Amino acid sequence: MTIPRIATYAMPTELPANRVDWQPDPQRAVLLIHDMQQYFLDFYDVTAEPVPTLISHIRRLREVADACGIPVVYTAQPGEQSLEQRGLLQDWWGPGLTARPEQAPIVAGLTPRPQDTVLTKWRYSAFVKSDLRERMQAQGRDQLIVCGVYAHIGCLMTLADAFMHDIQPFMAADALADFSPEQHRMALDYVSQRCGVVLSTQAICQQLNPVAPLPATVAELRAEVAKLLQMPASDLHLDDNLLYAGLDSIRLMALVERFRHAGAKVAFVDLAERPTLAEWWPLLAAEQ
Repeated sequence: MTIPRIATYAMPTELPANRVDWQPDPQRAVLLIHDMQQYFLDFYDVTAEPVPTLISHIRRLREVADACGIPVVYTAQPGEQSLEQRGLLQDWWGPGLTARPEQAPIVAGLTPRPQDTVLTKWRYSAFVKSDLRERMQAQGRDQLIVCGVYAHIGCLMTLADAFMHDIQPFMAADALADFSPEQHRMALDYVSQRCGVVLSTQAICQQLNPVAPLPATVAELRAEVAKLLQMPASDLHLDDNLLYAGLDSIRLMALVERFRHAGAKVAFVDLAERPTLAEWWPLLAAEQ
């Protein structure tokens, strides 16, 4: 057999109650984007729900992960697999992606960046035949936020496996897609009652990155930027070129996202072209 054609359905909005009150922590979490390969998305009408919301919400989670310094990990099945490598998957799903290896890439809009990790996916759980657990241990991280496809198969199995490795699992309820709304709901119910916490994308983002107000004074702005650059605020002068002081594009993007999250209408180019605190402050003060 193969994966069936999947009918359109709306993302769930009513979520099950969780048994535990774990909260995602940016110092402990890893974001796992699960199997978002073109092959698996092609069983949907990608112009209809739940796919547009799925991709939009995963992008939002990735943006917040970047802003919070959370590692982003992808899983992807290889386009070429021997019968021995596929194992029992062959009996359940046939050749799968190996019949259409040109569809192995991650879907457009979610392409992994150089700083992301891409794990080869061999079985339902992302932990099987991979070093995901070891990577997390080496980084001192013991929480896993999972989004992607399919909710009741690989996503659910990965979350259950995380739990059995004493890693706190979080399921992004509306950043998942499944074969049907019933199976999507079953995955949410199982995780919330047996092995993890189910939260909306908005709730995860708010808990990871609570809205902090914009700096109220130029001194507060200097202190925030100095902390990001890991230097004493007294060493950072208003006319210093922040790019020369160590502000790379990743940290600058994180600042832009943080200011925008707090309500400022600033863009990356606004700050990159004016890389001093003296030039930034009028832009942010106007938003107070």
